[in-house]
Amino acid sequence: MKLLHRVASVVFVCSIFSIFWFFTTNNKDYTICRQLENSSSSFAYIRTISSEVDEEEGEEEEEEEDGDKSGHRRKRDPDTASGAGAAVNNLSNSEYRLIQSAIWRASVHGAAAASASSVPPERRLHFKPKRFYPSDDMNSSWVSFKLQINSRHLYSESSDSRISELLNNLASLPIVRVRQKEGGSQLKLAVTLIDGTKAIFKPMRLSREVGTLPNQFYFSDFERHVAEIAAFHLDRILGFRRVPPTAGRYVNITQDIKRLAGADFQKTIFISPDGNLCFHGRCSYYCDTGHAFCGSPDIIEGSMATYLPHVDYEAGRTTFRNPWRRSYSKLRKAQWEKDPDFCRNETLITRQGRWLNDLVDLAVFDFLAGNLDRHHYETFRDFKENGYPIALDNGRGFGRSDRDDISILAPLYQCCRIRLSTLETLLRFVRSSVPLSDRMRRSLANDRLPNVLLEPHLRALDRRVPTVLRTVHKCLVFGDFEDIVVDDGY
Repeated sequence: MKLLHRVASVVFVCSIFSIFWFFTTNNKDYTICRQLENSSSSFAYIRTISSEVDEEEGEEEEEEEDGDKSGHRRKRDPDTASGAGAAVNNLSNSEYRLIQSAIWRASVHGAAAASASSVPPERRLHFKPKRFYPSDDMNSSWVSFKLQINSRHLYSESSDSRISELLNNLASLPIVRVRQKEGGSQLKLAVTLIDGTKAIFKPMRLSREVGTLPNQFYFSDFERHVAEIAAFHLDRILGFRRVPPTAGRYVNITQDIKRLAGADFQKTIFISPDGNLCFHGRCSYYCDTGHAFCGSPDIIEGSMATYLPHVDYEAGRTTFRNPWRRSYSKLRKAQWEKDPDFCRNETLITRQGRWLNDLVDLAVFDFLAGNLDRHHYETFRDFKENGYPIALDNGRGFGRSDRDDISILAPLYQCCRIRLSTLETLLRFVRSSVPLSDRMRRSLANDRLPNVLLEPHLRALDRRVPTVLRTVHKCLVFGDFEDIVVDDGY
């Protein structure tokens, strides 16, 4: 009975809203609203909202019943409250309702425009003929991963079992080849496993407790292997699936690196004064004895990130400069930092396809991870304008749990644009009894390495989600809903 009352109330409000818009704008919105009332999807949406309200009222009634004998309602202890409760408290009711209204409006217009949608169908990556590595096991999870890359994401949600197998292989299969990968400012090793799987190994340099120093610039920060692992799990939970599968692993420096490395690299391997086996390789920065990677005594942990298809032999990629790239200077600021109207640049707003929405997604992802080091991004050349930015090199994320750098969200607050599916996902985290931090804990528990993220970093995720939503709310207050929340089919 309560549900019927809810349905009737929402339909009545929708009717009043339709009449108002009919006289103030045109009759298009009126027609859309009436179509929505008569569709089964609208009642599914209404039932969802009604159930959420009923749950809230039920929780309030339980709190009243739990009141003490004096009749006062017992307050929830903030230290024992769930992460979801803490996140909701950081988002006011008015902010939540306006965002929910924008989501509803975007859903309405998206449903009405579905027949005229120009979203291209999902397409698999086209590989160059007969160009797989000769050593590849065609039945391996790595080859399976490469073959399922498509124009929407690197891997689909339905392929979790194969991705889990790939993660397990990255963490356990014997290493048969090692070489130092060229390029980049810090050391990374290209390794090959016994089944032909290729991965990038980034060894542990610092313990988890050592984060970015308060007076340290982002461009001089060390890369963290745990940040690479956590970035993959965060990306998968957000539903983007643009970070290559990454797993933690313990590596024996004697057996897996020293025995297999070339003569030049072996010259950088030494025994420390404490009796531990160390190495530093050769690179642009931090590859010297004072910045060496040391085992205990010869066991070192690190991240193993899956190799993407080879750019020359399998599938080409194009590198783009991020429009919101930082200056990488302690004296200069980038153009977007000096120009608040930076996004009005025609090349940013009028570019066709999913490009701008994807960059906003990437900014949201980087903000949650605290990553300021997104200077370039790559896309698969085969997908052309329908390609998405691949989120590579996430090692400088999760450096400070006590600071939220809002400038990472510049694409969002300067362009006032966000994808409907992304906004729905973020709002779900603050409404659910399972907040983002809990989802990360459960996901990271499957990794071989313990405590990939410390608690302060997990709690920071729950603090940052409402910050993104409040940024969207500010755009909605002064802008047009249809231009801000976009349903582009992704």
